[in-house]
Amino acid sequence: MKLERLLAWISIAIGVTYFFVPLLGTFEFSLRMRRGEYSFDAYQSVFADASFRATFGFSMLMAMLTIVFGMLLVVPTAYWVRLRLPQMRPVVEFVTLMPLVIPAIVIVFGYLRLYNSSSILPFTGSTFGTNVLLVCSYITLSLPYMYRAVDTAMRTIDVRTLTEAAESLGAKWPTIMFRCIFPNVMSGVLSGAFITLAIVIGEFTMASLLGRPAFGPYLQLVGANRAYEPSALAMIAFAVTWLSMGLLQLVSRFNRAAPAKA
Repeated sequence: MKLERLLAWISIAIGVTYFFVPLLGTFEFSLRMRRGEYSFDAYQSVFADASFRATFGFSMLMAMLTIVFGMLLVVPTAYWVRLRLPQMRPVVEFVTLMPLVIPAIVIVFGYLRLYNSSSILPFTGSTFGTNVLLVCSYITLSLPYMYRAVDTAMRTIDVRTLTEAAESLGAKWPTIMFRCIFPNVMSGVLSGAFITLAIVIGEFTMASLLGRPAFGPYLQLVGANRAYEPSALAMIAFAVTWLSMGLLQLVSRFNRAAPAKA
């Protein structure tokens, strides 16, 4: 047992070293913009850059829209599959896994082919249409995570009993969905939302090929033209991602502690 415990601690130490040493190196390099001393000049330069504020704000807006519309798509779908069409569950799971198999560049080229300015639905012919297409792209990328988070949360409640109880009281479908189902799967929705936020903040391919001023292309542009600011941006993006994961853990613990609402 002592040998197994020792090997376990050695494995943990190797993993921590592999993960944190590059991170500490990146952070240390981001502080060396001022010659001969450590400073936060790189971070000040990043935060003072209007392009940083514009691209980060744009990506946050796209993330919020992706979360809202993705939630409105996934929750009713998972609910209906579990309640009325259980035989379709393997098909739906297969479809939601496709974004993990098909590269993002293939998906976005397909969008450009189908929705260019000369097609029947010319989404790329205007800024608004391109933004709509970008949100749809992000929803597609987040489907594997959002659907499984919601489906896992839905397994913890008795969907059929909640639905029958609500119908016996005269509730219509919108009332059942938004007052019975959504509150009980909110932990899954928030889990998928935090993962979606992390995906959208760091996504490069779709935003770049669609020509939108997102945070991912800005990261690439700064990395190609500056020395210390890319390290600062990497630490900022890392902090946003880990903040999302920390909130995810809090939501998961709250869900285990809270009973389902009837």
